[in-house]
Amino acid sequence: MVDINDFIRDFSILFPIYKSVIPWEITSNLKCIFEEIIPDLGDDYVIVNSVAIHKTAVVETGAIIKAPSIIGENSFVGANAYFREGVFIDANVKIGAGCEVKSSIICSGTAIAHFNYVGNSIIGHNVNFEAGSVAANHYNERANKNISVLYNGKIIGTGATKFGSLVGDGCRIGANAVLSPGTLLMKSTIVKRLELIEQVR
Repeated sequence: MVDINDFIRDFSILFPIYKSVIPWEITSNLKCIFEEIIPDLGDDYVIVNSVAIHKTAVVETGAIIKAPSIIGENSFVGANAYFREGVFIDANVKIGAGCEVKSSIICSGTAIAHFNYVGNSIIGHNVNFEAGSVAANHYNERANKNISVLYNGKIIGTGATKFGSLVGDGCRIGANAVLSPGTLLMKSTIVKRLELIEQVR
């Protein structure tokens, strides 16, 4: 089975209350996970209506952050970004202007440039998404919407119709690249500009 810890260092330490390490199970339950975590956050966070923003974080004008969401220490959220249905931004993360993030975890040191979409995904540490890149989470074009992943040469059904990508630490995603639903990227993978990643056809 796919274990997030093979892609992202110390992931189980980051979320010790949640025992599953299967990525699509986690992204499907982020609202519940965050609703458990937010009440226990310390005084370093300002919490309003289940949106927790660290006092050192910067959120620019026009950003919309829907509950429940957590924005970590020294992170930056650009103007007109849109967070929905459960988003966790770890420390020192940069989210550019006009990005949309849905039901996702973004680990420390990662930069999501501007005008990106990241849906139902788990993004590792020190990852860089150049402008306009997409982590798609749904098969609009297929009659069968169920998402499968390719791991160690085997196709694994997720049982989910909404799952984006698991992106390992240190990956680089080029401008206007598209990660199809169910993409798994091992650590330090490079995706070229304009490239389409479609691991299961």
